[in-house]
Amino acid sequence: MKTDEEIMEAVSELRREDEPREGARDVVIPVGGMTCASCSAAVERAVRKIDGVKSVSVNLATEKASIAYDAELVRLSQIKAAIRKAGYEPKILEGLSLASSDDQAEEKRKEIRVMWRKFALSATATLPLLYISMGHMIGLPLPRFLHPMHNPFAFALAQLILVLPSIWAGRRFYSLGAKAILHGSPNMDSLIALGTSASFLYSIYSFAKVAGGNHSATGDLYFETTATILTLILLGKSLEAVSKGRSAEAIKKLMALSPKTATVLQEGKELEMAVEELEPGDILLARPGERIAVDGSVIDGASSVDESMLTGESIPVDKSPGSSLTAGTINKNGALVYRAERVGTETALARIVKLVEDAQGSKAPIARLADRVSGIFVPIVFAIAVLASATWLIAGESIAFALTVFVSVLTIACPCALGLATPTAIMVGTGRGAELGILIKSGEALEIAHRTDVVVFDKTGTITEGKPSLADVEPAPEVDRGFLLSLAAA
Repeated sequence: MKTDEEIMEAVSELRREDEPREGARDVVIPVGGMTCASCSAAVERAVRKIDGVKSVSVNLATEKASIAYDAELVRLSQIKAAIRKAGYEPKILEGLSLASSDDQAEEKRKEIRVMWRKFALSATATLPLLYISMGHMIGLPLPRFLHPMHNPFAFALAQLILVLPSIWAGRRFYSLGAKAILHGSPNMDSLIALGTSASFLYSIYSFAKVAGGNHSATGDLYFETTATILTLILLGKSLEAVSKGRSAEAIKKLMALSPKTATVLQEGKELEMAVEELEPGDILLARPGERIAVDGSVIDGASSVDESMLTGESIPVDKSPGSSLTAGTINKNGALVYRAERVGTETALARIVKLVEDAQGSKAPIARLADRVSGIFVPIVFAIAVLASATWLIAGESIAFALTVFVSVLTIACPCALGLATPTAIMVGTGRGAELGILIKSGEALEIAHRTDVVVFDKTGTITEGKPSLADVEPAPEVDRGFLLSLAAA
């Protein structure tokens, strides 16, 4: 049995361990060029190797790396250099503001437009390519000048021309895939690049044989395989980009609750100033109907403020000198003069946004398991593809058959869903929750929520409809109910 003094000493020791050290830093770095869970695992491995890095978690869905490090042992530039060396691009760290949120949203919209254009280009070329290469096999009509029996060279040349737009549209897979292989961490792009390159190069070899007069080589053309794989992958990437963009909108909607400008009182004059420029101690004016710009306290005026975005309570709260104000709440019916106390990332609204961002970027236990699996998944798939094709060659099958097996294993085994499904689900879940006023602290909390059997609320106001209504009327004796209601309505 421990004494009171021993217990207090143990608690003090734990507190000292939890206190941040002088050089402790937490940073979130946007990372470009990641396409699958193998990419995020490669970035984590590269950063974790640096002496002074305490923890690193890379979220594929948000494309951000959350890193805790000791600034006395490592600099941020070294962490960025390690990410770059792994084959990915660390982006500029942006502050928590509506402007940066708008920029990120516009960047996402641009990415979605580009992905759909690439898919449209690839699909437009792939459909006629599939018709030319496969249509005659199921009895569909094919012009004589393109028929393999009558004009094999034109048949092969048309396929070669039609596959080129798909390769151009999917060129990013080849550049990123080759870069990942060179850095010793092959990813999904590497699988796509190798699989489609193998079928394309073998088809080029067969095309050369057709051009040389070996007309039977038309049966060994696999241009449509290359184009179809690239088209389907581009479709998946386009849908993935749309999903990410929708989830990011939740953050933007939260940040939009804060006004872009505020009215500052200086020497008796009213000046309109960007919220980002406000400092603690500034004297601000909130007119009726305006949103409170920053956290502060009232120094003059009286009004009621709608704080439902923060508390869930629909009835406005009366404010007078000395009352506290929260950024994002709405001043209803009177002018308020207030002093700024917490600005920028220190406001309650900014902390709520940060909480939602952290939740979207956090990993649930199942996501960490998926990352561990996908980190070794790609090299294993490479090995299986080579082993399978070599086995069929040894068994006496043709090179074309062995190539088909090789390409099939590489493309079917792409671990897209493995690394993307869980973080995307967390993004959508936490984002939708934020839109409905439910703040979810982390991915782990979201994952274990299904085990909840009791929910305790501190007050009923936060779970009501938010619109007060008249439930019943009990007039005093000898008072007419209709007359009483007419007075209330007046």
